[in-house]
Amino acid sequence: SETLKYDCQHCFHYCFLIVCFSVISVIIIDEAHERTLHTDILFGLIKDIARFRPDLKVLVASATLDTERFSCFFDEAPVFRIPGRRFPVDIYYTKAPEADYLEACVVSVLQIHVTQPAGDVLVFLTGQEEIEACCELLQERCRRLGSKISELIVLPIYANLPSDMQAKIFNPTPPGARKVVVATNIAETSLTIDGIIYVIDPGFCKQKSYNARTGMESLIVTPCSRASANQRAGRAGRVAAGKCFRLYTAWAFKHEMEETSIPEIQRTNLGNVVLLLKSLGINDLIHFDFMDPPPHETLVLALEQLYALGALNHLGELTKLGRRMAELPVDPMLSKMILASEHYKCSEEILTIAAMLSVNNSIFYRPKDKVVHADNARMNFVVPGGDHMVLLNVYTQWVESGYSTQWCFENFIQFRSMKRARDVRDQLEGLMDRIEVELSSCSGESVPIRKAVTAGYFYHTARLSKGGYKTVKHQQTVFVHPNSSLFEEQPRWMIYHELVFTTKEFMRQVIEIESGWLLEVAPHYYKNKELEDSSSKKMPRKQGKAREELG
Repeated sequence: SETLKYDCQHCFHYCFLIVCFSVISVIIIDEAHERTLHTDILFGLIKDIARFRPDLKVLVASATLDTERFSCFFDEAPVFRIPGRRFPVDIYYTKAPEADYLEACVVSVLQIHVTQPAGDVLVFLTGQEEIEACCELLQERCRRLGSKISELIVLPIYANLPSDMQAKIFNPTPPGARKVVVATNIAETSLTIDGIIYVIDPGFCKQKSYNARTGMESLIVTPCSRASANQRAGRAGRVAAGKCFRLYTAWAFKHEMEETSIPEIQRTNLGNVVLLLKSLGINDLIHFDFMDPPPHETLVLALEQLYALGALNHLGELTKLGRRMAELPVDPMLSKMILASEHYKCSEEILTIAAMLSVNNSIFYRPKDKVVHADNARMNFVVPGGDHMVLLNVYTQWVESGYSTQWCFENFIQFRSMKRARDVRDQLEGLMDRIEVELSSCSGESVPIRKAVTAGYFYHTARLSKGGYKTVKHQQTVFVHPNSSLFEEQPRWMIYHELVFTTKEFMRQVIEIESGWLLEVAPHYYKNKELEDSSSKKMPRKQGKAREELG
């Protein structure tokens, strides 16, 4: 969960010191194959500590791991292979590649339902849209077949689904029926569903990538790794002997899929990592012992951003502001925004906005059968100023309702996301004493809040020009996300929380600002000339010459 991530991130400082100098004698790192951003940093730190403390035992565990590589990284550590308790799984491949893997999934489910013995089915797809489309197709075809087939219960599972609907996948299957769970890769390792005997794997997943030049994140559908494919197959052998139907060829598995997924550290913004390592006293980042070093360009951009935010000085050393920023387990821009809120006397509101921004666009729920109602409910929260103000309004109304679950249900808001935002906010509020920020409120006034957001996110500024919005520094064409409250407003200047490429280069969570604020909060980064409004300049009133006069 997001809250757990915050705890883990903040514990790095303490773990580092405790393990170095205390009586801790054994550390276990599980699910090491996932190679998340924080586990990769942990590997480098633990390796260093293990050399400093020969008595320390480190156990690195995983079901699918490149053991030779890990052994080599940890100074030729011994490898132990412990047999699992899985049942055998028969793996089947297609004879030729599938043109439409979604259709192939639907056909495969129905074939299994009609021809195979009892047992539930788990289908892996890449995201919410695909899962909903697959569920609709299955339900429609089952209706058409009517009583010719036995009952097929189709259940989706993805991150944005409300908790009560997610819980349905764990209900026992009624006698004579078969359950089909259509899931994202959350079902690879994070949860185990009883009764799964058949797995359908189309061989794709969504992977986040980061472009350091444009500062844009993309969520791209890519072939999954062989390690992921093996994890998926393993789901079929948890309760009995099972079968895995891979909707790709055996040749593709051996030659087109990577052995393991690209580590997150090589495809994400490293601002947080750099700040964390600097706060631990690790200044030589180029020579830090990463298992897979991040791209040089991404590291340089992170240093540049931290310098612009005032977290580093011209020598690359942590400033007093940077040390305070490092105490907050959030993105550096978000921590700068929280620190700036003290100056603008709006820290209560900014804490709420920071917590709401941290739950990854999963506040509003938009079921396909109630789209109009959900959109109307969302419009009721719109207030002037932009999406950050909308998020603040949602949280404020939820607090006024007494943190009501019913209120969330009536307003198409995810209760679980709101609860997580409350947990994150409580954690951040608990850290305010440590960073010496006094809690204060501006009583809902919009300008101080928007100025504080600008102080943290001045790097993310876009200006309206003739061809649409363009980022101020890189002149990159960007678009307001259709879900934004400012989608039809088109203010001249705006700041965005993140830039994401899906079908277009979308700005997510935007807020309206004035160009003068940029000079107020970041005079070192913006110059007057860059912020001049060319549209207000008038052409001189002179009579044009005729073609004949020009010769």
